[in-house]
Amino acid sequence: MDIAVKTRAAILAGGPLLLLLLLAAGGAVQAQHLADPTRPPAVLGVQGGEGPAGEGAAPAAPQLQSILVSREPGGRRVAVINGEMVRQGMKFGDAIVERVGETEVVLRRGKTRETLKLFAKP
Repeated sequence: MDIAVKTRAAILAGGPLLLLLLLAAGGAVQAQHLADPTRPPAVLGVQGGEGPAGEGAAPAAPQLQSILVSREPGGRRVAVINGEMVRQGMKFGDAIVERVGETEVVLRRGKTRETLKLFAKP
C-alpha cells in the first residue's frame, strides 16, 4: 500500500510538468501554420522562390526598387532590382547592368537594351 501511495504521488507531481510540456509542444505546432506578415501579397507579382505562378510561368519583368549613389566623385552606384543588389558590369539574370544612373538603370541583353525607371511618369 505504501508503494501505491508513492506511485500516485509521483504521477500527480509529474502531471503539471507533463501538462506544461504538452502545451509548449502544441504552441510550436500552431506557430508553423502562421503566415509571414512581412511577405508581400501575391497580387503584387513579387515571387520569392516558389510561388503560385508555378515553374512553367514566364519570369516577371524586372522592377527597379532603389538606387544608391555615393556623394563622392567617382563613388559607387548600386541598384536594387527585384530585391537583388547590382552594380554596373554585373549580371542580372540573363542581362548585364550597363549603366546605373540617378533615376534609371540600363540592362543589356545581347543587342537589346532595357531601361528601368525608378519613378513612373504620371
